[in-house]
Parts: sequence; structure tokens; C-alpha cells
Amino acid sequence: MVPRLEFVSTSERFAKNVGRSLLSHKAPVLESLHMKIRNECDDIYLGDIGAWIGIAFARHVREFVLDVYNSFGEPLLFLSSLFCCDTLVTLKLKKSIYIDVPCPVSMKSLRILHLESVTYCKDNESICNLLSGCPNLEELVVHRGDSSYGKNFVIVVPSLKRLSINDSASGWSDGRYVINAPCLEYLKIERLKGYEICLIENVPELVEANIRDVSKTSSENILGSLKSAKRLSLDLSTFEIKCPSGAIFYQLVCLEMYTHRAKWWNLLTLMLDSSPKLQVLKLVDQHLDYGWNPYLVGEKWSEPKYVPQCLLSHLEAFVWTRCDWRKEEERKVAAYILRNAIRLKKATFSIRPIEKLKELEKRLEMLKVLNGVVRGSNSCQLVFEFE
Repeated sequence: MVPRLEFVSTSERFAKNVGRSLLSHKAPVLESLHMKIRNECDDIYLGDIGAWIGIAFARHVREFVLDVYNSFGEPLLFLSSLFCCDTLVTLKLKKSIYIDVPCPVSMKSLRILHLESVTYCKDNESICNLLSGCPNLEELVVHRGDSSYGKNFVIVVPSLKRLSINDSASGWSDGRYVINAPCLEYLKIERLKGYEICLIENVPELVEANIRDVSKTSSENILGSLKSAKRLSLDLSTFEIKCPSGAIFYQLVCLEMYTHRAKWWNLLTLMLDSSPKLQVLKLVDQHLDYGWNPYLVGEKWSEPKYVPQCLLSHLEAFVWTRCDWRKEEERKVAAYILRNAIRLKKATFSIRPIEKLKELEKRLEMLKVLNGVVRGSNSCQLVFEFE
């Protein structure tokens, strides 16, 4: 009568134990079934999984998580006939699973779908057939690698609200992602370097987006599609990046940017110019070597000719995490914002603790420089925090 079951392969008796437990299960509803299977289970045990899934579906399972790692054999074939549970609300498939969906399926109750490092049969056809059978899907997580196959990935889900994509695949220079989700509210895209094109066609309800480590062409395509977002987090390569014509972020109130890439200030200038209502600016320097970054050597920041509208009318909070005051460009950018943000209420600088005595002199010099900046806002509070 236990409503939640979780099995982790630990011995040769794993298959027998799982089968016996599921056959003896008598609860009218199986709330969740989690199965984590590793190398010690050979192909005979993997062949039993279809039967286990059938039992779980007969028990009206609502959450099903299957995590298979079989480095010595073929991946588990997950057929379209298994995507037919009307009671399933959450489905998470991970690693050594081969998804073959040659025709549309029906999972009307499915709200959450995670596809993490699985393999797809046929280029894009399986994922299209799978998603088309989930009319009420609200959350989709896709992790892909070189073993996932398929250079094109099309996501058309009218009901989708949250989408996360992490793709470390390489070699698809002509591959593309296409996203059409008119109800999407949250978008996260990471490690999209193997794809030159990422088209986001219809996301008018987007509230928050987190974009990291994508190709230059994809960066420009993506930025032009995020105009409705209120909160953005960007970690992008900024070599000659341009904001598409007419891309003004009228709704953007909170911007987080990472400052460890070459010419990162170009993207900052672009975003400040394009975000007239920005209220919160967060900068993050995640480079591990505080003293030297080879990608920033010789690069200089030029102060904008005109002060962005957001600094003159809306910016109230400025936060810089792990700032390194030994870098001249960071000092210049900080001073510029303090000097021109006339409505700024609080500026917070999170810095690493002093580890060597010789750093004390430079830290005191930094404090002197900042305190000497004529701030645009008389009410601005300057705060220093140690990590």
C-alpha cells in the first residue's frame, strides 16, 4: 500500500526484487516510481523494464523517473507504446535511454517532462511526436550531448511555461533549435555552442531568461527574442555582438551579467542603452584567477558618449559580486555607474577577504577611489561585503 516507490540497483537480485514489489503492490494509486539502474544490471534486466512500466501505468502512476546508465550495452529502447499513460503528471528520463516515437502519443495529464542525455531515433521526428501528444505540458527540461544525435530540435508547445536547455553537443554548425511557446514565462539556455541558429519565434509572456555560453550568432538571435522579459541573466561572448534593430527591452527591470569574458563591457553598454526602465543591475566576476585573465589583457573600456536613460531615471540598486579592483576596467565601470545613476539608492560590492598583507594597501586605495567618486545620487549607500 506504499504510495511512493524508489529502487536503486545494488545487486544481482535487483530485477527480482523490483518485479516482486510491483506485482504485490495494492494501492489504488501509485504516486511515484523512481528507478535508478547502473552497469551491474545486464541487458536481461533492462528488458524487464517495459513490464515494470506497464505495471506502474496500471496502478495509475503520477510521477515516473527512470535513470539508466549502461556503458557496456545498448541503451534501453523506450517505445511510443510506453507514452500512453493518462494519469502521468511527471516523467523524467535520463542517460542510456533510446526514445523512438514514430507516431503521435497521448499523455493528456503530463505537466513536467525531463529528457536528460537521452538518445532520439530519427532527426527531430521523435521529439515532435512526443511533444504534440502533451497538450498540457508546462515544464520541459532538455539536456543533450554528442551521443544524443539529431542536429535539429523543434519545440512547439502552446501550453509550455518553463523551458531549460543544456546542450554540450559539438559539430552541428548548421543545426538549429526552434522554440515556439506563446505561454512561456521562464527560459534557460546553456552551452549552445554547437548550434549557429536558435530561433525563438513566439514568447510574448516571457518574464525571466537565463542565457549562458551560446554561439555568437545564437546570442544575437536569442537577444532579439527576449524583449518582453522582466529579468535577464546573461553570460555571453561579446565579440562584435549587436542587438537586433528595434530590440528595446521596455519591460526589463533586473539585469544580471557576467564579467569574465573579453570585452564584456560592450554587452553591458548595449543592454543599458536598450533597457530604459532598468532598476537593478548585478555584475558577477566568476573568473578564478583574480589577478589575471588572459582574455582581458590589452582590452580597454570606452565611456559611452551619452548616459543611458535607465541611469538617469530608474536604476536604484547596483550589485557587483567578486569584483577585482586590481583590474582598471572594473574600477572605471563602477565609477561611471556611481557617477551617473542619479536615482541610485544602494551600491553593494562583494569582494574576497584579504589573504596577504600586501593586498591591504590596494584595498585601502580602492576604498579611497570609490569614496572619492562624486555620486550622482546624494542618497546612495555604499556597502562592502566579504565572501
